Amino acid sequence: MADSARTPASRRRRRRRRLRMAALALAALLLATAGTVWFLWHQLDSNIHTDTGVEAELRKYMKERPDPSRTGAENVLIIGTDRRSGSDGSYGRDTGTARSDTVILMHLAAGRRSVTAVSIPRDLMVRVPRCTRPDGSRTTAGLAQFNWAFSWGGTACTIRTVEQLTGVRIDHHVTVDFTGFKKMVDAVGGVEVCTPYPIHDKEARLDLPAGRQMLDGEKALGYVRARHGFGDGSDTERMDRQQAFLASLLRKTESEGVLLDPAKLYPVLDAATSSLSTDPGLNSMSKLYDLVSGVQDIPMRRVRFLTVPREPYPYDVNRDQLVQPQAAVLFAALRDDRQVAVQSLGPGLRPPASSPPVTSPPPGGADPTYRGTTADHDICHESNR
Repeated sequence: MADSARTPASRRRRRRRRLRMAALALAALLLATAGTVWFLWHQLDSNIHTDTGVEAELRKYMKERPDPSRTGAENVLIIGTDRRSGSDGSYGRDTGTARSDTVILMHLAAGRRSVTAVSIPRDLMVRVPRCTRPDGSRTTAGLAQFNWAFSWGGTACTIRTVEQLTGVRIDHHVTVDFTGFKKMVDAVGGVEVCTPYPIHDKEARLDLPAGRQMLDGEKALGYVRARHGFGDGSDTERMDRQQAFLASLLRKTESEGVLLDPAKLYPVLDAATSSLSTDPGLNSMSKLYDLVSGVQDIPMRRVRFLTVPREPYPYDVNRDQLVQPQAAVLFAALRDDRQVAVQSLGPGLRPPASSPPVTSPPPGGADPTYRGTTADHDICHESNR
């Protein structure tokens, strides 16, 4: 028996058995891996909430809406809400309504050659169209503070207000609340900021020393929402700070390879998708990927953040109005898919005694340069490139 076990035929049989076992083990591993990937992908899909009511409401007003871009560019309205119910209840009294705490019009250029994110002040005085309230009643069209559009008629009313203000067609919308924002910051391990002086804001529950520091989700939320203890306390400076924070967040995801590392990427996607409400065009991971698949190749210097040119409203210094003709030039550039120039102004880092400059008309009829920053500009005025 011992001799026969060593024959070439028996050795070949044993080798074939080992190969079959290895193949079966590999197949089982591949199936398990595929099953895990499918489960995780399905979980991310199921996290996203589809807001079908917005689409139904917007269909009633198709004739009044701007035409979609003819260049292939897309515009996404990002709405951060100040909802204070449920897990967001610790940020104030729940009055049964929410307002748009932050609204950003994100323009994805054709061919994904650039991204332009435009902040719209919540205190801006605008014409709000007649909208449908949650209880089915109708509002009256008229002049109002911009964030009342969301309070009165939700996302659909906000979209219609932005479209009438800018003439830009909103192709998609994304809504995220306080808790979702905190989760995303924590998922990337915090975001770095720099303050030249200590910050104390009881309303935002923010207490920061001077200097460079890493903020977790809770402190980051206070940092981007606070209006007291920063500069002149204006909403403009708050938007500057939000833009710089987003730039810092983008730089971190790029520098640490988050988009290329599944172990790092999944927690970020899980945090992001579990806090999103979107239109049906963005309600799955595959649709989101199709929208932004080319964005990761855009150089950070071509990711621009800016604020709509604004100035104090003459009838109420606590409100804003557009600065013309700069605002009209900006909106035309977005409609025509043209790039705009921005100038970094040290968002939120000036001493409290300073005041924010307002974009002035450019000489010789050239396009104006807007208040803002690019994603490659360090929040502490130091180049990361």
